[in-house]
Amino acid sequence: MLATGAAVSNVTALAQVDREKIYQWINELSSPETRENALLELSKKRESVPDLAPMLWHSCGTIAALLQEIVNIYPSINPPTLTAHQSNRVCNALALLQCVASHPETRSAFLAAHIPLFLYPFLHTVSKTRPFEYLRLTSLGVIGMLSSHCIMKRVFIIQSVCVQVLRCLFVLNVGALVKTDEQEVINFLLTTEIIPLCLRIMESGSELSKTVATFILQKILLDDTGLAYICQTYERFSHVAMILGKMVLQLSKEPSARLLKHVVRCYLRLSDNLRAREALRQCLPDQLKDSTFAQVLKDDTTTKRWLAQLVKNLQEGQVTDARGIPLAPQ
Repeated sequence: MLATGAAVSNVTALAQVDREKIYQWINELSSPETRENALLELSKKRESVPDLAPMLWHSCGTIAALLQEIVNIYPSINPPTLTAHQSNRVCNALALLQCVASHPETRSAFLAAHIPLFLYPFLHTVSKTRPFEYLRLTSLGVIGMLSSHCIMKRVFIIQSVCVQVLRCLFVLNVGALVKTDEQEVINFLLTTEIIPLCLRIMESGSELSKTVATFILQKILLDDTGLAYICQTYERFSHVAMILGKMVLQLSKEPSARLLKHVVRCYLRLSDNLRAREALRQCLPDQLKDSTFAQVLKDDTTTKRWLAQLVKNLQEGQVTDARGIPLAPQ
């Protein structure tokens, strides 16, 4: 018993030491001289400190310091001169914002302050160099953390420095009720330019960036307000359908099961809207109707079920001739 008590005491003492270090690093964020190391250390610890987000949000000057790190990079994105070192540093700041965006105690205040808007210039960049790619990916991760609580860790390496630019490629529980704060997130996103930004990345980004951008679009579509917004005008719907169609064509040449999963889910959700369903009967890519992706999806029962439901949705209510061939709409 004495040995057990001593062990517990040692663990408690160690935890207290670690906590003191967290407080120290948070204080050091306020000073430009000590900020870079503090960013690195805190980004490493954010998974092991459950209340780090409230600590960051409520400490004096911390969020301002993180925003200063973001704004300091703006001159390097146009013209595109961003270095790996600059990208690493700002990605550490963005990782802490991911932490704040994902925490239920700080998420609403994070939205109310419109902090995601500071990241949109990064999503406008088109340079395909690694520093820019990771900058876009980490920025998408912040937006994505607003959209989901279900997460998987994914770690990337930039210039031999471990930077966790995403805490997630997102695991969806499609049948779950929309969480109370997700409506707030969707309403916020719909007032910004996030949809065209995501569509641009879905068209020309790396596979991983495309996956996260498509996931964000998917989360918007899964909300009734988001689906209605996208299907409200022909221009919005046609832009989304065009990009999804291009992605299907590209995926038929360079398959990616995880990206295809999100694309199919977007199509399936669009088919829930009557006007979009009618349009999809004319523009759904043939690759989703034939066996093009049979090998890619052979072990993915969920996506195969979604695809079958999509085809079924498009067939329901369709007028056919005596041979069962669909007739063109009048």
